Amino acid sequence: MTWAPEGTKATNMPGMPAMAQAYARWVNSQGGIRGHHLRVLTCNERNDSVSAAQCAQRAVDRGAVAVVGSYSQFGRSFMSPLEVKGVPFIGGYGASDEEFESPLSYPVNGGQASLLAGNGRQLARDCSRVALVRPDTIQGDQMPSLLNSGLESGSRHPAKDIKAPEDGTDYSTEVNRALDGVGADPLVYGTSEAGGKAAGSCVTASLGDHTDAFFDSFRRLQEDSPKVRVASVLGSIGQSLVNRTGGRSGPLEGADITGWYPAAGDSRWEPMRKVIKDFAFNDNRIDPADQGTQTTWIAYTVLRSLIEELDDEGVEDITPHALQTALDRGDRAVDTGGLTPKLRWREDDMLAVQDFPRIVNGTVTYQVVRDGELVAAQHGFVNVTKTLERRRPDS
Repeated sequence: MTWAPEGTKATNMPGMPAMAQAYARWVNSQGGIRGHHLRVLTCNERNDSVSAAQCAQRAVDRGAVAVVGSYSQFGRSFMSPLEVKGVPFIGGYGASDEEFESPLSYPVNGGQASLLAGNGRQLARDCSRVALVRPDTIQGDQMPSLLNSGLESGSRHPAKDIKAPEDGTDYSTEVNRALDGVGADPLVYGTSEAGGKAAGSCVTASLGDHTDAFFDSFRRLQEDSPKVRVASVLGSIGQSLVNRTGGRSGPLEGADITGWYPAAGDSRWEPMRKVIKDFAFNDNRIDPADQGTQTTWIAYTVLRSLIEELDDEGVEDITPHALQTALDRGDRAVDTGGLTPKLRWREDDMLAVQDFPRIVNGTVTYQVVRDGELVAAQHGFVNVTKTLERRRPDS
């Protein structure tokens, strides 16, 4: 089973179930995974706790051996039905706390925690004043302390916390509060239109699908204020948003972006891109640069590796219990083709991160918008584990 919200007023991830279906068509065209036919069920999670629970119950009722590469903010709703029946949750997007707490969850990335901590570290190099624009939700309430843990690692002051509606269409008020919060005063620095720049002032926004609405408001209001550095995390912005907002002439040119995986143009994504080309049948829900699509590809890579491992051991019946046992035992680290560090979920592999004990991958990548393209800002992964370990939840 792969679920994600589609057609809602908040964050949507239609590429995740679409990628799962394309993956299944690909492996089944080759005879399955060591002869095991892969059947994928999908479910619209609708950004709703009741629907999330219904998707999980449907997975259980239909005999799914695992939930793979899915998105939901409502971990409390969906994990309980899975735990009752012992169904592992492999490689979720990392949008809920329970994904990093439940013994049945096997995350492939560090979730929102690593992105925000990494973004703070990325900004700490050049920013002396930072404003964070984030949703006024329970999940959003965690963001300031995570970003601040990264800023503090660079001896920077905590960010100004700007709460915003998760489903807003105009963010003019939040833009003005953010610019005021970082001291972008046109009386001091002049206006952007006249070439004024507030050095050291930075605004980072993480509003999911509505980040584009924020930067639309930002572009309109920026002209009457000095130019500030902007930033975000992948998942809130991507190449498609950079294109829609004007590319190299848009407000995101030069933006600092933190992601989990290599930049979308990296050659390590070529196997995924080929599967999308050959087996997605022009499904426009799938964006190969989207972190939801990428996470689903990685999660199914994990599932395939586990089934191959069980097959090598002579296990013919692939069950939830068999998968859970293989995951917990961790005899083999899963190689994702360099898209993440090698993954395994033994107790010794869990990182000592308060509130997120199931994190095994505390790495991020730094990217930047250069000439209208999202590209790597530096080579390799950045390990933010120690930054997360030092985080003060109430900071």
